[in-house]
Amino acid sequence: MPCIQSLLSKAKDKLATSSDSAALDAEVLMCHVLGKPRSYLRAWPEKTLNASEIDAYWQLIELRQQGQPVAYITGQKEFWSRDFIVTQDVLIPRPDTEILIELALTLIPEHQPAKIIDLGTGSGIIAITLAAERPLANIIATDQSVAALTCAKSNATRHETNNVSFINSNWFNQIPISQFDLIISNPPYIAEDDIHLQQGDLRFEPQSALRAKDQGLSDIKIIISEARNHLKIHGYLLIEHGYNQEQQMQKLFADFNYQQITTYQDYANQPRVTLGRWHG
Repeated sequence: MPCIQSLLSKAKDKLATSSDSAALDAEVLMCHVLGKPRSYLRAWPEKTLNASEIDAYWQLIELRQQGQPVAYITGQKEFWSRDFIVTQDVLIPRPDTEILIELALTLIPEHQPAKIIDLGTGSGIIAITLAAERPLANIIATDQSVAALTCAKSNATRHETNNVSFINSNWFNQIPISQFDLIISNPPYIAEDDIHLQQGDLRFEPQSALRAKDQGLSDIKIIISEARNHLKIHGYLLIEHGYNQEQQMQKLFADFNYQQITTYQDYANQPRVTLGRWHG
């Protein structure tokens, strides 16, 4: 029977033309089959697999060759050092969204209660991470997709975050009148004709969570406009957006009379998150 090292080498070659991270993908899928961490592969490179494990592994490699995202194949993805359940009903968590978490944690004191709402929660990574890091906060997570909320609720159970509640809502439509310290969102912001939608993992992700009319700004405009009615005086609105939307974001926040408007860069030094403070 072939050993781990041999299988990984062959899998890497198979994935070379279909993945920019062939070696990593091969290892992650191997770990999924074995139910082991990646350190196990380093410690036991000569360990052989049985026939059923080998068959299972090549089936996963074939799915990846077809373009299926690794997160959908394994059903999970790490975010902020936690493993989250991921289904094809939600976006795959990405490192850039951790910028939202970093900024939110600077705005919400650790030892004070706070009211937060995460609009379009998807798998729940934002709401659940904030709930875990700020246990005194009361957090509402919304999504218009019932399937997405089911996934998010499973993640809340997995991470034992009892300070998150979930509401099926299209942005603020089903949200009772309430004043929040922080409104946070990673909404759809890709233009409908953007060629990136036909490339890589984006081909497999729910298009309703990616695309927006008006060159990617239609949902963002709704959030910026309506958030004013749901923010406390001096509350914050924090939105992730496209790298090429900084000027439009700055203008929209200013048009709706937000103050202290600031855009922050992601890990690739691209404009990614804009913050505004509501002064009433």
